Amino acid sequence: MSISFQTVPSIESGLGKISILPDVCNRLNIKKPIIVTDKGLFQLGLVEKLEKILEKNNIQTCIYKDVLADPPEHNIFDAVNLFEDFGADGVIGFGGGSSMDVAKAVSYFSINKISISECYGVNKLVNKRSPLIQIPTTAGTGSELTPIAIFTLESEQKMGIVDPLLYADYAILDADLTLGLPADITAYSGIDAMVHAIEAYTTKIKKNPISDSLAKKALTLLGSNLRIAVNEPKNRVARENMLLGSMLAGMAFANAPCAAVHALAYPIGAKFHVPHGLSNSLVLSKVLQFNSLKAENMYCEIAADCLPQLIGKKITIDDFIIGIEELIADLKIPKCLKDVGITSNDIPKLAEDAMKQERLLVNNPRELKLKDAVSIYEAAL
Repeated sequence: MSISFQTVPSIESGLGKISILPDVCNRLNIKKPIIVTDKGLFQLGLVEKLEKILEKNNIQTCIYKDVLADPPEHNIFDAVNLFEDFGADGVIGFGGGSSMDVAKAVSYFSINKISISECYGVNKLVNKRSPLIQIPTTAGTGSELTPIAIFTLESEQKMGIVDPLLYADYAILDADLTLGLPADITAYSGIDAMVHAIEAYTTKIKKNPISDSLAKKALTLLGSNLRIAVNEPKNRVARENMLLGSMLAGMAFANAPCAAVHALAYPIGAKFHVPHGLSNSLVLSKVLQFNSLKAENMYCEIAADCLPQLIGKKITIDDFIIGIEELIADLKIPKCLKDVGITSNDIPKLAEDAMKQERLLVNNPRELKLKDAVSIYEAAL
């Protein structure tokens, strides 16, 4: 068996870990970082907290706070312009997946004057990048541990840059930063992390025992803590377990790529501006049903990890799929495409756009064709 596995070289995790940020900057010789974030975190005062920690250690900062959900390309280059005007020498991604994805791109395009259109795809980057630190404030995307950055084109198509050069130099995980997350964001991001682990475990081409182990541990942490984190938002143990589970899932799918759930979710987010985790949730059980023809045994192997109520039981594929649907219902989030404004008239375009996600669909355990995408969307309506 030939295995290739990569991840971020340095990870710091623990309550209050944000306090080590100045030391990390010094290790990377960062004196003037740009912090890439969004307006929501800025208004909550979390960015100011970062600034104060750094300023006490004579590290000057500039803030790019305009990252949008499903970020458009202009977010990257607006931030690059600020990087250059400030004379920055490093990048700190601070937020959810969108902010961390933009931070990855800023670290690259700040010193590489290359057309972004030449960078979409897998292993297209050359040269080097600016130093990069990632600090997640949600437990979902795992973007702090992946070499993947996703952006929305003007055509509303989502495209990804996937390259080992985008692995951060450091990831700092501090669950205290997630304590203020609203219940719906906690739920969306938690399902997103679970999907990362499920798809990593069942991926077709690069399935490997390292990612398998990480995915199972991730699902154990996520499955045991998601309901608690939603219902008890200040529960630090649950929040820390969710953040660790998200990180492990990120490590897993960075090396065993995601598949059809993400491929069908991306057009929903791009066209209807539905949060990414919710987009995944809306199609998850229907994709599981479709894939069960090829992946039933694998799904049953991880079912009790996702769903603690199944521990000790003889598990069938129906137990797994129904359990996932019950979990989504318990989280009190939208369950059907029509709940987010999608109609049957939208399905042909959604299916057409989903089929463009070739880098994801090749990993699906069962071949998915256009008619299958249409059927899944119809079933999810």
